[in-house]
Amino acid sequence: MSAAEAILPAPPQATAAGLSHGRKLLIFGIMAFGQFMALLDTQIVAASLNSIQAGLSAGPDEIAWVQTAYLMAEIVMIPLAAFLSIALSTRWLFTLSAVLFTLSSLMCGMAWSIQSMTVFRALQGFVGGAMVPTVFATGFAMFSGKSRAMIPAILGMVSTLAPTLGPTIGGWITDVSSWRWLFFVNIVPGLFIAIALPILGKVDEARPAMLKRIDWLHVASLALFLGALQYVLEEGPRNQWFEDPTIQTVAWLSFVAGLVFFERSFFSTMPVLRLTPFRRPVFALACLLNLVIGFGLYSTVYLTPIFLGRVRDYSSLDIGTTVFIAGIFMTFGAPLAARLSTLVDQRIVIAVGFSLFALSCWLMSGITDNWGFWQLFVPQAVRGFAMLLCIVPAVGMALNGVPPAELRYASGLFNLMRNLGGAIGIALVTTWLQDFGRIHGERFGEAMTAAGTSALAQAAARISQMGADAAHAQLMISGEITQFVTRQALTLAFEDVYLLMTGVFLTALLIVPFCKTAVFSDAPVPME
Repeated sequence: MSAAEAILPAPPQATAAGLSHGRKLLIFGIMAFGQFMALLDTQIVAASLNSIQAGLSAGPDEIAWVQTAYLMAEIVMIPLAAFLSIALSTRWLFTLSAVLFTLSSLMCGMAWSIQSMTVFRALQGFVGGAMVPTVFATGFAMFSGKSRAMIPAILGMVSTLAPTLGPTIGGWITDVSSWRWLFFVNIVPGLFIAIALPILGKVDEARPAMLKRIDWLHVASLALFLGALQYVLEEGPRNQWFEDPTIQTVAWLSFVAGLVFFERSFFSTMPVLRLTPFRRPVFALACLLNLVIGFGLYSTVYLTPIFLGRVRDYSSLDIGTTVFIAGIFMTFGAPLAARLSTLVDQRIVIAVGFSLFALSCWLMSGITDNWGFWQLFVPQAVRGFAMLLCIVPAVGMALNGVPPAELRYASGLFNLMRNLGGAIGIALVTTWLQDFGRIHGERFGEAMTAAGTSALAQAAARISQMGADAAHAQLMISGEITQFVTRQALTLAFEDVYLLMTGVFLTALLIVPFCKTAVFSDAPVPME
């Protein structure tokens, strides 16, 4: 027995065992809905940043913090949720999160400046992050057998569908109403969760004595380590990475805090996050696969709107309508993934999923500057269908068979890896786009030979003969050529990025054979 366990009474068994199956389903459904809300808000502002910027009179660099603040705070709370759910109980942690998420959403909608918006978004992300991993652990604890086999499919669909639909829903709300309603829409559902969940009954018992022995140095090092890392990944591409002094300083703080965090994880008498689930090789490999899944999910959700906005000049609503296709096909893949995970080796299911995802990226590598809804339809459909074939078996591998005492920590770590994969993915694809775009732009410039300059002068002369000013005509033609070259260079950069993403998913397939197949147990897992 560890020192941390010795100071506490014997862990109580879950009280959810005394609940009817229908009530368990209702509790799980409400919690899954709360998770959907929290994940939806990570991307709901993506298509509406220009409107928010205008409404708050913010600068181009400042507006990015509307999204960055939420992600930084959320990624800190996700691993902390395990400790807090044991200390406060799942029911009261989730209820408190719903209440604070509702209040912070209200304040975001009432924000009067970019500074106030940044503070309220950080609070919203922090409290919302508690709802994300808690549902996974609760679902695996309350259900057994075939019912438990559906948990990865349901939560996998929620985890992937919410950020995918974020730009669509956000763009539609902004177009038909106001950007402030991006946040006001959370109020009624948040209040419903805060009222309904306490009424439905206990999931487990609280252990408040843990709060008296909390390792605050571990908490602080975790927050600084992950928060600073998220900042570096978000701001790095915009500031030329380590060429910027601020990025250098924050990266160094993250590194030092990371060392303290790992030291406390191994030697603290009351760690806020236990790393013991990584002792199971299948869990460690499943987390690595989930890192790649997060990379693919968030990168593709990020890339498609950028292409449609910068290259095709689509409106927010048109972008949302186009990316909605991936979400539709995710719903088709969920029941199949759940069924296959109970019938065949989960390694086969995830191998098919990763292969299809690689195929979707390869199809996107043929992108041209005239691609629109129908050209993007098949790649998005394949990607959406593949995503659930990736994440459902990964969840099963990671959480099925985890000892009860480690289930919540395993859930937090698993979800953290997906968010980290998303942060790393967005940082990488942004950097790749910038680098490849610059390279292709330089090649176009080299191709503009003296003959091309002469042709430009001749064209301007012909226009001037029709009555236009020659200097103005040449300037107008030069602008058109510059715009064309920029668009073509960016399109070629997208091709290169999708080819690299294809390689990432094909490389990840090498891990799959080493993942031991997780069998869904028929016995319920008590939450401790």
